[in-house]
Amino acid sequence: MPPNSHDIVVLDSVAGLASSAEAWISDIWGVLHNGLTAFPGAAPACMRFREMGGTVVLVTNAPRPAAAVVRMLDRLGISSAAYDAIVTSGDVSRGLLADFSGRHVHHLGPDRDAGILDGLDIRIGPAEAADVVLCTGLLHDETEQTEDYRPSLAALASRHVPLICANPDLVVERGPKLIPCAGALAEIYKSLGGPVLYAGKPYPAIYARAYAEIERARGRLPAKERILAIGDGIRTDVEGAGREALPCLFIASALHVDHRREFDSGHVADLFAGHAHPPAAAMRSLEW
Repeated sequence: MPPNSHDIVVLDSVAGLASSAEAWISDIWGVLHNGLTAFPGAAPACMRFREMGGTVVLVTNAPRPAAAVVRMLDRLGISSAAYDAIVTSGDVSRGLLADFSGRHVHHLGPDRDAGILDGLDIRIGPAEAADVVLCTGLLHDETEQTEDYRPSLAALASRHVPLICANPDLVVERGPKLIPCAGALAEIYKSLGGPVLYAGKPYPAIYARAYAEIERARGRLPAKERILAIGDGIRTDVEGAGREALPCLFIASALHVDHRREFDSGHVADLFAGHAHPPAAAMRSLEW
């Protein structure tokens, strides 16, 4: 039976949970870093778990290939010793785009995400010619608002052009700011009647890839109760873990928790009251 919101344990250390797990499926943004700075305890906790024989697969809604995420982690000083593999919604998106081989694709998103299209058998073009839209986010996400895109999205929705959402997150931390993501544009598109295909959490395809990486690393796939999902997003990480029947550790990033407030069991109970898939435990930040 899943826990209710009053059963969620608030922990200072992940060590106790680690002893009952063979693998972690951990989010990156909001757990290991905030987009600008690595969190000091998170990567060392992952390393300790791996030293115990555990497997760590990082699963992210980043709309870019895994190699680009590795480079970002390197820049932030997060060692490859902290993880066994990385699975991104960008790579899942590339799989979805394979169904549109030879067709016109319109990329809605910043140039930094353009690498997601490299090497695919597609024709990149304007929205007016699109057979499918790949949405990786707002073009200028620190100055624009999602509502700025409603007219162009309405034009696409009127033609029922499928939109691949390469990042189902609504917002993400970037230092002290919360930045809108592709998921927020996808919500508008759905409200306009446009068809949306989701690549990342909480949807099944990205978890299937994570399980494959765990099986590759360990030679077998552990029972789901032995795979701990870790994340800071309620509608992505926590919901996805619940749908997959995985135990979940919620990390209280600024996405949902004001760090000026005390974080305790009462706060957690309020946060997850009525939630269909509450986590088993919560931490202020990932620490060993």
